[in-house]
Amino acid sequence: MRLRHAAQAAQLADSPFGGPLLLQSQDADRRIEGDVYAVIARPFAEVSAALADPGHWCDILILHLNTKQCRQVEEGGRTRVELRVGQKQPQAVQAASLLSFRWQPPVRRSDYLAVTMDAAEGPYDTADYTLLAEAVPIDEAHSFLHMAYGFRHGAAGQFAMKLYLGTVGRDKVGFTREHGANAADDGLVQGMRGVAERNTMRYYLAIQAYLGAPGEQQLEQRLAAWFDATERYPRQLHEVERDAYLRMKRDEVQRQAAAR
Repeated sequence: MRLRHAAQAAQLADSPFGGPLLLQSQDADRRIEGDVYAVIARPFAEVSAALADPGHWCDILILHLNTKQCRQVEEGGRTRVELRVGQKQPQAVQAASLLSFRWQPPVRRSDYLAVTMDAAEGPYDTADYTLLAEAVPIDEAHSFLHMAYGFRHGAAGQFAMKLYLGTVGRDKVGFTREHGANAADDGLVQGMRGVAERNTMRYYLAIQAYLGAPGEQQLEQRLAAWFDATERYPRQLHEVERDAYLRMKRDEVQRQAAAR
């Protein structure tokens, strides 16, 4: 991670995001992946303590529009982080799809953290989900964070995604600019890479929002921070209005707390 930070120093300094942040994606062999690399203004000890706890991840992941519920489940000495994912509007938990992540014991040292979650199966013929976060300290006030998200889609999932991208998702774009058939008129990537980039950015912004307001009494601050951060990229991430998002998430967090 330290070598990567040094190698990416010039790109981070010249990032189009207005801060030290890089977003990469790929779509190959029916697997889509997204990676964010960023320098964040948080001490490493704070980042490590927050991200090494599976319970904190439920407070992070619930910020995402599509997360309807998150639970930490202990079974046979193993930990799982169970998500219910669904629509970008209020939805019953039972109507949302289950995505059950296996929580791997974190690699946690004084100068390095790695957290990995994986799920063998997902909704709509998707599989092999991975969610990764790793970090190293840069100085007393800053850390270098890498967050990765990816999954594999089968034939049925690919058909469903093509249907989505050809209808309600036809104008959706990612952040990377490229030339070719998979790019919009303004050069922004579309298709599956666009899906990967939008979701990866949403998860990264959820981490940022949580680190800025980690306490149990800071929910409103987290919700506002996540929504405001996504609105900096309306072309990619705007889906609902602020009041609708806040109402929905307050209800979902309350429902999530009651289910623990």
